[in-house]
Amino acid sequence: MKSPDSEDNKKVVREKYGKIAGQVSGQSCCCDPSCCGSDGSYTMFSEDYGSREGYNPDADLGLGCGIPTDFAGIKKGDSVLDLGSGAGNDCFVARVLVGEEGKVTGLDMTEQMIEKAKENCKKLKYTNVEFVHGDIENMPFDDGLFDVVISNCVLNLVPDKAKAFGEIFRVLKPGGHFCISDVVIKGTLPEKMKKDAELYAGCVSGACEIDDYLKIIRKSGFTNINI
Repeated sequence: MKSPDSEDNKKVVREKYGKIAGQVSGQSCCCDPSCCGSDGSYTMFSEDYGSREGYNPDADLGLGCGIPTDFAGIKKGDSVLDLGSGAGNDCFVARVLVGEEGKVTGLDMTEQMIEKAKENCKKLKYTNVEFVHGDIENMPFDDGLFDVVISNCVLNLVPDKAKAFGEIFRVLKPGGHFCISDVVIKGTLPEKMKKDAELYAGCVSGACEIDDYLKIIRKSGFTNINI
């Protein structure tokens, strides 16, 4: 398969996750065989949110690879941004942490996901959670708006990670921080896998080697990086 360029990658991701948005909650996943291929060599990364306050099954499409809200140090009154917010799963958990006086914003480039998240939010009658359609490489937000940025198994899907982390740095308030769960590589990914657009949409071939990933974060201006 010919290696797709950045815009082709984004198109593949939009199409794949647009289809997932229309499926039944909890029956899809970032890297199961139905997303990534038929050989069954990729396993589900998603973790169980069931015990988290604010969890809503309708918003859980099984697309994550961790629970970033557990480690994000979110406080009451914080303004939180979730990158690649999907159907709203992490946003609704974060809302409990920020309380009524805080605010949570979800950003996603897939229109079907934004629509699903807004439907879920309307059912829950939340007034301090919003969902915005936009690109992580060029966020539609002013500088210094957020106390905390979170993301769950999404930045591996962004073609230009330097732009993404540069944007994260830009939209954070001075002294703000990010907490993400993501897929990274240790070693070298075979060239055939790198060129597979389907694996890209399944979080595999878009993943970055861990040392390169950390270099990008540091070059974006971040310090005190903890894994």
